[in-house]
Amino acid sequence: MKSLALLKLRSLALPSVFVLTSTCARSDSAPAVNAANTTTTAQVDLTGAGATFPYPLYSRWFNDYAQRTNVRINYQSIGSGGGIRQVIAGTVDFGATDVPMTDAELAEAKGGIEHLPTALGAVAITYNLPEIKRPLRLSGSVIADIFLGRIKRWDDQALKALNPDLQLPAREILLVHRADGSGTSYILSDYLASVSESWAAGPGRGKDVRWPAGVGGRGNEGVAGQIKAMEGAFGYVEVVYARQNFLPVAHIQNKAGKFAPPQAHEISAAAASVTDSLASSSDFRVSLVNASGDEAYPITSFTWMLINPKGIGPVKTQQLVQFLKWALREGEPAAADLGYVPLPAAAVARVSARLDALTR
Repeated sequence: MKSLALLKLRSLALPSVFVLTSTCARSDSAPAVNAANTTTTAQVDLTGAGATFPYPLYSRWFNDYAQRTNVRINYQSIGSGGGIRQVIAGTVDFGATDVPMTDAELAEAKGGIEHLPTALGAVAITYNLPEIKRPLRLSGSVIADIFLGRIKRWDDQALKALNPDLQLPAREILLVHRADGSGTSYILSDYLASVSESWAAGPGRGKDVRWPAGVGGRGNEGVAGQIKAMEGAFGYVEVVYARQNFLPVAHIQNKAGKFAPPQAHEISAAAASVTDSLASSSDFRVSLVNASGDEAYPITSFTWMLINPKGIGPVKTQQLVQFLKWALREGEPAAADLGYVPLPAAAVARVSARLDALTR
């Protein structure tokens, strides 16, 4: 890959399967779709597999779309790695991933696999300090040193310097990390490698990180549970899990030196900073970590849908393109309702143009 720092978001302990039929009763909340846009009046079945992070969003989109068209989509949320393997093998019509495929993986696949961004997510740094009522402020180098085991206590001078207005407790930091391979770990490790030479030379980037210290939890839910159970805990989860579990989240110092929270505006700002890269290439494997911009949250990621037009043929390609156009145009309310961050308008325009090119 062209010296890109790559990315994922969440990986659940158990796979989920989502199957929809076009005979579902039409819900009043589902956005309208022009069924005339489909290429046939017969029912169309599509299968996909991959990332767990976008599963709730994709479930909503697939449900709404099935109620408006003759398209049924079966999606197995088995994790990004599984989705990549299946799309390479050609056993599914599309994959989904929060970690972009490597050049070697792309070479293994027959035909050219398209990475099409569908939504945004972020990794939140969270903690259990009941006595702290305001958000903790952290820099990338301090986060790296905590996970490297160099900063062991909450009253360390490096933490005090970033949080002079907080009374940090004199207690040990209890580290929690993922016990399983995950895109969430990939995104965090990608970020840490971009801001810390020690991290880049040590654990580095990867879905399966060799954590120097701490205890492991399986899935985002396992990490969240460990953090909630232990006062003094420090860890990371996909931001939706932090919200669902009412965990506090740190404000992270970005490239501009500003402290940004993992909120919709700041996550979207990270994506807005790379729209020029999206415009100049049809390769959307773009890293959002440590993005430029005063308001950008620095641990942000795209989630992608993977399509191999040559592998699945023109009919299914057209059906998937039509679905994605609808999702990018009509799916924003569902994304916001579920706590996801839609792509910024400029990114939607770039992806839409690429979708048009796939069916010419």
